[in-house]
Order: sequence, then structure tokens, then C-alpha cells
Amino acid sequence: MEPGIYDATVNKLGEGPLWHPGRQELFWIDILNEVLYCRHGEEIRHWQFDQPISATAWIDQDSLLIASASALLKFDIANGLTEVVAPLEADNPLTRSNDGRADAQGGFWIGTMARDHAARAGAIYRYYRGELRKLYTEITVPNAMCFSPDGDFAYFADSMRQKIMRQRLDPADGWPSGDPEVFVDLTGRKYGPDGAVVDAAGNLWNACWGGYAVACYSPEGDLKQTLSLPTSLITCPAFGGPDLSTLFVSTAWVDLDEEKRRQQPLAGQTFCFENAGRGQAENPVVL
Repeated sequence: MEPGIYDATVNKLGEGPLWHPGRQELFWIDILNEVLYCRHGEEIRHWQFDQPISATAWIDQDSLLIASASALLKFDIANGLTEVVAPLEADNPLTRSNDGRADAQGGFWIGTMARDHAARAGAIYRYYRGELRKLYTEITVPNAMCFSPDGDFAYFADSMRQKIMRQRLDPADGWPSGDPEVFVDLTGRKYGPDGAVVDAAGNLWNACWGGYAVACYSPEGDLKQTLSLPTSLITCPAFGGPDLSTLFVSTAWVDLDEEKRRQQPLAGQTFCFENAGRGQAENPVVL
């Protein structure tokens, strides 16, 4: 299966693609250039922020929840205004947010990390109906936050540890129940797990940072297939389109030297695979 180019904008650190099911639009982020993008048809919109932003979820037809370096923000799509929903390590200027996604109960999982990638300086949190609770500590690069279709499991990773973890959830409110277990072990590979999404059949699609691919794992954690891309720094997949059968994939160029950027001229662009599978509609966040 060959990828197409969905958008040729070159993102330094493209991340967080989100298909808004009500608006039928794709949103995505360039973390380090502090820009939120949206495409509807052939029209591209963008909004400039004054700090890094990293992940989004939809609240309703007109607003998003956006994770910034210091807060969770309610963002008005029409006028671009924001209001703080909850501070996020606002007292620590050395960290920023990274990967995040909404769960089936209306919560929002979000990770933090050191801006200089210092080891174990970050954490993973869950925002749920007004409460921001820290779930896991000593995280270096939080990634791969996504959820099984039945809402029974969450997945997450610390990319530097090269393991995707699976966490059982309380079905009533979505809080973790028991200890996480290893779902996929990539120890020793030349790439690490980045962003991920779970499709309607329970398969987990994971971006391979440094691996030129998105890998698809069965609900049991077995590798089913890989989709190759023409650049190495793959950051996050998301299903979208009218029937949720298009897999959008964000990428980056941030860690490529001058020679590698010449070798990978499409680095940082946003790709798409048509008829890759059938995704789940993204869950809304309940404030």
C-alpha cells in the first residue's frame, strides 16, 4: 500500500492528527513551531500559539481541548480564543506536553516530558471531569496513548524504553485498575514507539520513530503488517475520512541532519493511506 501526501506543509515536529467526526476535518500540530493546522477540502487554516502545543481532542462542534506546554486549553475554532481548563506542570518551565488522546469515558490522557529530553523528567496524567490526576511518573518521552474499542484497555509508551504498555481500566469511570503489562516489546530495535491509534477491530497502529513505517499489531500484540513511508521520523497515525477508512500520518524532520534532510525531502509532511482499515470515531472530552 502506497501513501499519498495529504498536506505538503513541512512540520518541524508534526504530531497529534485528529479527525473531528462532527466537522469532518483533520486537525494536526507542529509542536516546535507552535502551530495548529486544519484542513477542510482544499482549504488549510492555521493558528499560531505562543508556546508549544502537542495534542488535541474535540469537546463539541465548535471547540477543542488542546494540550500546551503549561495547561489544558479550551480552544474556540471560530475565533481562535483559548481559556485554561487545567494547569499542566505550569510551575515547571523545563517541561512541555507531548502525546495525548481522549478515552471512551470522556477523559483525556496527556503526557509531559523535558524540553531537552532529560531522562525520566515527565509523567502521564488523566484529566477527567475537572480533575487532573498523575498516573505514571519517571517518563522520558510519553507516547502511544490510545484505547481499545470496548473501553477496557488503555495503551501508552515511554518511547525511550521501547515498550508499548497495556493498562486495564475500570469500566465505570475509566481510571486504571491494577498494574500495566507489556503489550509490545521493541527492545533492541533501531526505532521507538511514537503515537498510536486503535481501529474498530482492536488493532493498534503505531508510528515507528526512526523506522520509516507505521506498524499494525493485533489485539494480542502480534505484528500484522507494516505500512512504509518515505521518511524516517514517523510521529502519529489517526483514522479519518467519511467512513474512517483513511489513515493519516504525521511526520517530522527535527532530528535529521542536513544530509538526511536531502535524502528525505518529504520529511515533516502529512501522509495518508486510503482504505487502510476502519477506525473508531474519536471520543469527545467531557469538561
